[in-house]
Amino acid sequence: MRHFAIFCLFFLLLYFQSAAQIGGENTYRFLSLTNSARVASLGGNHVSLMDSTDLNLPYHNPALLHSNMALKVLVNYVNYMTDINYGYASYAVPLPKFGTVAAGMHYINYGNFTEANEEGEVTGIQFKAAEYALNLIWSHHYQRLRYGINIKPVLSVFEKYQSFGMAFDAGMAWSAKNGRTMAGLAARNFGTQVTTYYDNGEKESLPFDVQAGFTHRLAYAPIQFSLTAHNLNNWTLGVPEKSMQEPEGEELFLEPAESFGKQFMRHLIWGLEVMPSPHFTLRAGYNYHLRQELKVEERLSTVGFSMGFGVKIKRFRLDYANTRYHIAGSSNHFSLAFNISNNLY
Repeated sequence: MRHFAIFCLFFLLLYFQSAAQIGGENTYRFLSLTNSARVASLGGNHVSLMDSTDLNLPYHNPALLHSNMALKVLVNYVNYMTDINYGYASYAVPLPKFGTVAAGMHYINYGNFTEANEEGEVTGIQFKAAEYALNLIWSHHYQRLRYGINIKPVLSVFEKYQSFGMAFDAGMAWSAKNGRTMAGLAARNFGTQVTTYYDNGEKESLPFDVQAGFTHRLAYAPIQFSLTAHNLNNWTLGVPEKSMQEPEGEELFLEPAESFGKQFMRHLIWGLEVMPSPHFTLRAGYNYHLRQELKVEERLSTVGFSMGFGVKIKRFRLDYANTRYHIAGSSNHFSLAFNISNNLY
């Protein structure tokens, strides 16, 4: 119980110290990307999903790492946009009396580039850009309350420019006695750059995000719904009131500030799972903030909506999601997990 109390104190101090970090540019933005097909199909971020066998969930909230995830291997792949792709691989093992640990590698490959000089002349030299984050996750529990941390060393390489940093996640999750309701809280991607991309450069902030949510499964229907509030450390996610600079001799144009209701909706992500059988699941999600940021007024399409499915066959688990980020195209998420022990999913 003592180590749990210390963890809670650390979590509260972290939140109050970081609550003033709002907006601005961040480095290592790939840490905010969702690589899980299941979570992507539910809107992009969820910290309270109830599934003690899904090794994808601790990536979003380390408290969700469960002993039932031990001896499972997970591989994710995301065909993102143009030549960009990213993925995640993970493996978990139990620590008797000390909880459960998992190790994973998250990467993003931005593709191949052709170098050009300051005058725009193409030199023909090819180079690549990629970023990597090692995930070292630990979790434990006290009765129905779970807690965990994730330590993430980060390496970012853009041509000859490199940066190394340390990011961390901390989370808690509580489950009700009925086993059908869970609430979660996570502080994601706090930390610092250790080295900058060039000598004597100013250190950039990380994409810190405080998230809270709950998941509930109906008692008499195979339906589970989830709601997550993200960016709780930053209320203003919409268009600022003054969005255009005043040109000389011209009138200043102001964008109207968003209403309280719209700002509130920007923080919410909705997810729905329908499980007609223990081996098959249908999923759908809605991300209002994503829709407002990437929609085109002349053609709204299904931007911000996502959908997918999951299949369990003996030792294997396959999940797929299609997410609509823009009318120009969708992204496909694939997750494959298998149990190397004799247990079935």
